[in-house]
Amino acid sequence: MFYYLIRKLLFLIDPEKSHIFILKCLNFKFFQLFNKIFSKKNQKSKKIKCMGLIFKNKLGTAAGIDKNGEYINCLSKLGFGFIEVGTVTPLPQNGHPKPRLFRITPMEGIINRMGFNNLGIDNLILNIKKSHFKGIIGVNIGKNQNTSIKNSINDYLICIEKIYLYASYIAINISSPNTTNLRNLQYGTILKHLLYTIKEKQKELHKKHLKYVPIAIKISPDLSIKELKNISKQFIKYKIDAVIATNTTLDHSSVLSLKNGSQIGGLSGLPLQKKSTNIISILSKNLGEKIPIIGVGGINSIHSAKEKIKSGATLIQIYSGLIYHGPDLIKKIIKSL
Repeated sequence: MFYYLIRKLLFLIDPEKSHIFILKCLNFKFFQLFNKIFSKKNQKSKKIKCMGLIFKNKLGTAAGIDKNGEYINCLSKLGFGFIEVGTVTPLPQNGHPKPRLFRITPMEGIINRMGFNNLGIDNLILNIKKSHFKGIIGVNIGKNQNTSIKNSINDYLICIEKIYLYASYIAINISSPNTTNLRNLQYGTILKHLLYTIKEKQKELHKKHLKYVPIAIKISPDLSIKELKNISKQFIKYKIDAVIATNTTLDHSSVLSLKNGSQIGGLSGLPLQKKSTNIISILSKNLGEKIPIIGVGGINSIHSAKEKIKSGATLIQIYSGLIYHGPDLIKKIIKSL
């Protein structure tokens, strides 16, 4: 109830400013003390093994909440089993012009066209080094806007090499709808070349550092069944460590009649819930036990969290649900699982 009162005030502010404001508030010692007092002590959570890593629990943050790794410490205190930061690119970039983040409040949805705004991979490394969190940190990486699709693999290789010693796992974002032609990386020979090249880089760095860092691929919810079958075959062939399903959708049909529903960008939140869960089910049938799935998209309740896992997800992530329902949702989901 307390969060919903605060939410009324937060929703009067521009969504992007509101997002930054609440993260900064979480960083203040007063708010950390407040959360400690009112959170349930000794909350039970069941550890789980995935990608060869031990996670404190199944629930993590989705990429986008903390792009630059500035809030790892305060987010970890909310109870998450793992934190995924990013998307980060080799060079800093401003992203698309503002406004670029829009709420679809009646449907608990969000449309964004952020465009990988971030301070670059080197800045992220500094922030990870400064953090005190000893749990699982995933790093979501992408290509710079000005890098052509033809040369995009180089951007991923730069990020992998730089972040390898500081990430628990690396997520390859080839599915954001807000970077021109990025989704083309999910198809045909360019996908095969990408998977082969990043796995070769992983082998090289594993040998060099005597440390194996798993690589996950984040895919679009707008892939057809045929495309999902094909991409599953390629993931198995190249021994990808995990698949993250899914990114935001370009299908706005469920929100077009609502305020902000026709804004350009990727739609997330409740309108994506069934679509992402269906993608997980299809992937699970095609991947079997060979590759684990990290489920994300519209988790806003205990029921929707369990539905993702029942459909085949080993781990789950939230973003929009946290904005609409607050930190208490984290505790409820973790307790229920």
